[in-house]
Amino acid sequence: MPRRTSTVVGREFGEGVRNAIERTGLTHRKLAEELGWDEAKLSDLVRGKGGVTEAELMQLLGYCHVGPPEIQRLVVLYRETRQRGFLKLPDGPPDQLPELLKQEVLANKITVWTLNLVPGHLQTTDYMRALIVGGVRKESVDYEKLIAAKLERHKLFHWSRTFVFYIHEQALRLQVGGPDVMKDQYIHLLAMAQRSYIDIRVVPNSVGAYAGASGSFLKLGYEKFEPAVFLEGETSGLFLEDTKSLAVYSSVLKLLDDQALDPEESKGLISSFLI
Repeated sequence: MPRRTSTVVGREFGEGVRNAIERTGLTHRKLAEELGWDEAKLSDLVRGKGGVTEAELMQLLGYCHVGPPEIQRLVVLYRETRQRGFLKLPDGPPDQLPELLKQEVLANKITVWTLNLVPGHLQTTDYMRALIVGGVRKESVDYEKLIAAKLERHKLFHWSRTFVFYIHEQALRLQVGGPDVMKDQYIHLLAMAQRSYIDIRVVPNSVGAYAGASGSFLKLGYEKFEPAVFLEGETSGLFLEDTKSLAVYSSVLKLLDDQALDPEESKGLISSFLI
């Protein structure tokens, strides 16, 4: 089977295979010898690039003594690795998908567009709590556990990555949690905007009709992989990686770049909400 470029689902599959191999205690070289494979073939597999048949995958998983449920999960992922897209139905909120967080860690540029809410990466704890309390996810929700999971995204901020946040003015005007919560949120946004690797760009109401009106999204840029776009639904998360979709969302971001205030103007507008 020819080797393929790495995709989001391919990397998720590769991580599962890597975990199975690690549990054996064998090095990749030793395992490749045991299977009669080239070490490069095994390396491609754990990097999410495929390069094996389904029969060879079953041989590997059997040798690693992987249990039936995990074999089933990995085989399903393997079959999806040919697709330029990945639909995930999460156990919790889509913005807390482990797959999304893993991809954000791998990305060296994260670009976010939000219409109605402050981006999750930039939310304060009180803002998060107010969203949960005021939202539909009230039944059997461990608020603090959910907030702790959301706060994991704050660890992404590092000078080695670039972040661009396009936020519509209506998201800043929406009173989530009341005046005190919003005041702290504005101050936090201004503090984050001081970091050299973070750009916060506000699309003002005065623009009128604007790009991206169909919904919020997130674009992930990688040093070694092709980019991906993540769409968050109420009960699902969708990664898009096909050329046509990427071109459309790149076009939306280009228009938002034209319509948004520059970083300094954006900070000025946010500051005006504190007066």
